[in-house]
Amino acid sequence: MIGNGEFILGFRLAGIRKTYAAENDEKLSELITRVLDDTNVGILVLNSSDMGRIPRRLRTTLEKSVKPTVIAIGGEEEGLSMREKIKRSVGVDLWK
Repeated sequence: MIGNGEFILGFRLAGIRKTYAAENDEKLSELITRVLDDTNVGILVLNSSDMGRIPRRLRTTLEKSVKPTVIAIGGEEEGLSMREKIKRSVGVDLWK
């Protein structure tokens, strides 16, 4: 989990141990890079609005990442339906 304090609070309360608060764009990019290098992380969850705040090159890396799988939640993710979001995250269309 990477996001502002409000975004990660609920996940902390749910027991997610690796949550990182990023209150500015520089810290956000730094934390994402650190998590991408952590081999113990299988899923990286970000706020959808944060995807627009990171540099294009890093966003492309996230979009192509297999491990960790990157999931952007909250708000609209470029108009994708829930089915398309799951297919993109998991790599399989679960409705077939």
